[in-house]
Formats: sequence, C-alpha cells, structure tokens
Amino acid sequence: MIGVISYLIFFLILALTFGIAVMGLNLQWGFTGLFNAGVAGFLAVGGYTHAILTGPARDAVFGGFELPFVVGLLGAMLASGLVAIVVGLVTLRLRDEYLAVATFGIAVSIQLVAVNWEYVTGGTLGLIGIPNPSKGLADGPLRQNAIYLGMVVLVAVLAYVGLQRIVQSPWGRVLKAIREDEVAAASLGKNPTRVRLESFVLGCALMGLSGGLYVGFIGFVGATDFLPIITFQIWTMLIVGGSGNMKGALLGAAVVWGVWTGSGFAISKIVAPEWQAQSGALQAVLIGLILVLTLLMRPKGMIGEDVHVSRHAADTT
Repeated sequence: MIGVISYLIFFLILALTFGIAVMGLNLQWGFTGLFNAGVAGFLAVGGYTHAILTGPARDAVFGGFELPFVVGLLGAMLASGLVAIVVGLVTLRLRDEYLAVATFGIAVSIQLVAVNWEYVTGGTLGLIGIPNPSKGLADGPLRQNAIYLGMVVLVAVLAYVGLQRIVQSPWGRVLKAIREDEVAAASLGKNPTRVRLESFVLGCALMGLSGGLYVGFIGFVGATDFLPIITFQIWTMLIVGGSGNMKGALLGAAVVWGVWTGSGFAISKIVAPEWQAQSGALQAVLIGLILVLTLLMRPKGMIGEDVHVSRHAADTT
C-alpha cells in the first residue's frame, strides 16, 4: 500500500509540473493562437537557470550560488521570459507553420548550446546535486515527496487562479479577439503585435517555472532531459485535455502522463527483452495515436473551450 501511495505522489508531482507548462502553452495557443513548437527549449532555460542559482559550487562551471529554492524558481521564470522577449521580437511577425518552424529551430539551438557550453551547463555531464528543499523538512523519501507535492500543488493552484483571472479580464478578451480576427482587433485600436508578445512571454515564463520545478525534484539537469519529445508530449496534453480551457490543460497533463508512464510499465512487462530498447518509440507511437483519435473524434478535447455569448447579443435573440 505504501508503494502505491509513493508512486501516486511521484506521479502527481510530475503531472502537475508538466501541467504548469501546458497552461503556459494554453495561454499562447488556446487563447492567442500562437503555435509555439519550442516548448522544450524554454523548459530547458528554466531548468538550467534554477540549477545554476540553487546548486552547489562546482569547479570550472559557472554558478553554484546556493540561493533559496523560491529564488531559483523566480529566476527560472525571469530567464525564460527574457529569452521569450528576444525570440518573440524576432519570430512573432511570422504566422502559423512559419512560427512553428522558427520556434522549433530555437528549441533545438538551445539544446545544442546546453550540450556544448560546458562552462555554464556542464555539457553532456549536466549539473548534479541540485537541492530539493523537502529533504531538509522531513525524513524518508515518502514524506519528502509528499512535502514537495504540496509545494507543486501550491504553485499550480496559484498559476491556475492567476491565469483564470487574466483570461477573464479585458486583456484576456483581447487575446481571443486577436486569435479569431487580428485585423478586426487592430481596427478597434488594439496592438496585436504587443499583445501577442505579452502572451508569448507570460506563457514561456510558466514553462520556465515548470522546468525549475522539474529540476528541483529530480536533483539533476542535462541536455537529454529536454529533447523535442517533451514538446510533443506537452502539445498532446493540451490537445487531449482541451485548448482554451485551463481545467482541460491540467486534465490533459494528468491523462497523457498517466498513459505515458502506464504504457512504459506495461511494455516492460509484456515486450520481449530484446525489444526493450525500442520501448520509448512504442510509447511515442501510442501517444501519437491518442492525439490522432482525439483530433478525429473529439477535436475540442476532453473539456472544450467555454463559449461566452455577449449579453447584448443574447438580448437580441
């Protein structure tokens, strides 16, 4: 029984951590219509920043400032936001597939920098010894993970409540207006370029926060932690859960991560040992199949976007 509880806590930590990144992507795509295919890159920026700020001093490697955990998370958000400003100023005038290709290329570039800039990222060896604050608050991995889960839940709730207020505000309605008809929004005096940049930066800051939480939990960061498959997973979580709805983003994160981890366990028990090396590919195929079925059978996801009708329009019907 303790093993089951321990696994559920572990599962929820990662599901909610990824759920924060999904909510950031939802702000960009679900509410603004920005196709960000570089999610893994912004997760990496946040993860490495958190590791540099909170990790121990290392020979011949930059960082090791041993700052508090909260400072590391704030730094992760700030670094990802700053990178997003630079990226956004260059790419947000692009549209649709052009924006997707540009952001994907930037994510790949970030990964290559992580592999080769050894002085900052540790290169292929990565950065180890990143402190987990829960280890100083309790004894035993079960209690420590339960405390860390409480931290992640708190952060996820704050992110959810904050985003809900944002998307229901006048600024949030401008996001939807730009998503639906950018020309019409501009004709009403709005600045689509500025608003798109603001949405992009805020969404990427949340991805950086997710990366910081992830690295703080596992205690290690390396370039292989942020491969393009992470972007695919985050996008699948959003589509399955339902874009344009923060509840759907969190639900999709839990469902897809559950399928990913559950299929990995099933493959390890069913597939012959000589085929175990291909288990990751089989998991990706399964997630891809779920994505295709969702798009065909339930294109709005498990929880579709809430439809709001203007009070004035309702009065005329």
